[in-house]
Amino acid sequence: MKQTGRLTIKKRVMALIAVTAISTLSFANCAGAAEKLEKDSLKLGFIKLTDMAPLAVALEKGYFEDEGLSVQLEAQANWKVLLDRVVSGELDGAHMLAGQPIGSTIGFGTKADIITAFSMDLNGNAITVSNDIWKQMKPQIPVKDGKLVHPIKADALKPVVEKFKSEGKPFNMGMVFPVSTHNYELRYWLAAGGIKPGFYAPPQDTSGQIDAEALLSVTPPPQMPATMDSGTIVGYCVGEPWNQQAVFKGIGVPVVSDYEIWKNNPEKVFGVSKEWADKNPNTHKAVVKALIRAAMWLDAENNKNRPEAVEMLSQKQYVGADYEVLANSMTGTFEYEKGDKRDLPDFNVFFRHNATYPYYSDAIWYLSQMRRWGQVNEYKPDDWYLETAKKVYRPDIYMAAAKALVAEGKAKAGDFPADNETGIKPPSADFIDGISFDATKPNDYLSKFAIGLKGKQKVAGGKVVE
Repeated sequence: MKQTGRLTIKKRVMALIAVTAISTLSFANCAGAAEKLEKDSLKLGFIKLTDMAPLAVALEKGYFEDEGLSVQLEAQANWKVLLDRVVSGELDGAHMLAGQPIGSTIGFGTKADIITAFSMDLNGNAITVSNDIWKQMKPQIPVKDGKLVHPIKADALKPVVEKFKSEGKPFNMGMVFPVSTHNYELRYWLAAGGIKPGFYAPPQDTSGQIDAEALLSVTPPPQMPATMDSGTIVGYCVGEPWNQQAVFKGIGVPVVSDYEIWKNNPEKVFGVSKEWADKNPNTHKAVVKALIRAAMWLDAENNKNRPEAVEMLSQKQYVGADYEVLANSMTGTFEYEKGDKRDLPDFNVFFRHNATYPYYSDAIWYLSQMRRWGQVNEYKPDDWYLETAKKVYRPDIYMAAAKALVAEGKAKAGDFPADNETGIKPPSADFIDGISFDATKPNDYLSKFAIGLKGKQKVAGGKVVE
């Protein structure tokens, strides 16, 4: 699938020489890179999810090679292993949960200085419940013109959770990692329906299940459907293709997408250690350039390239799921209950809406949720949120890469934010509960929630105290 036909004669000759000498040698000089790369042979990690697509596309379409980079993509067992290998230097960088660089920087879990200069996508997750839970939820969901009214709110789940409680049974749900978007989206959805998802109290208690009505625990994405089918969990929040897999297997029903929980939410990022970024600035910029081009290709002309992208991702070295399962969400639709397929063109966004730009305000939202659920268990002033965001998100590196692409004629200036971009999006109420998020006032934002820490509250002795 890799397009070698586009190589110049000079590149072909150099490639032949390189392969003869050593197979991993990169073609930095003949790629015409404007700046000398500090490192031209890279190993990048990912988890088998559709939103790793920019990495696969950058490799398969030759965008890494155009930057003089020889890149090996390697699937990782889980998010912790992936992060640990970036920290140790075994991986040069990786597809990461948006919360991972932030959580690492503030010391929740693995303490490390991780930065991101590239947001990999918007949206892409959903919440799925087992057939039995769906059967119990369905009577509470409004119907209009013979179809269930979406978005489906957790209000419909609340009586089910209460029934479990009255019978003395735990209501167990899965999410992929404590600092994952999935954890915060699932918690947001549950709490908006009046269901307590529990608190953290680090370092003593990192279960996140203090005072919980729904018990959330970590399950690796590819294992979600089987874990639910076994009865260990009754639902989960995960990225694709593992929600659509439940539909195809007939074991569960996706009830709400994260686009419906928070419209155009940032999902994954490309993360590197700060030490690696400082040591390899030109290489870092080159990687970001290649990833920007991949994202542009993925969203070009109303997603015309998505079928080809799905073919790429269906290969076992990437996601390895059936074409039909991947296409169900990647090509502009999403199937909820079996047969209820609806148009959702922005379920996966890779470049539209400035998807690749690392906004400080996105980092601040994640920090607000870390505070809301006790991962940050002490009051922090508003300034702390922005200062922390600036340690992690690096729009300066992103814009340097974007401007280089414009200068090379590979992108237009209008494709990117203006030079006066502050990194703070305007206040928005595009959430399932209609509560407006203003990144300049995170403490005010937290005060609006009925469930969650606010003000000077903290978790101590298994309960929330003032």
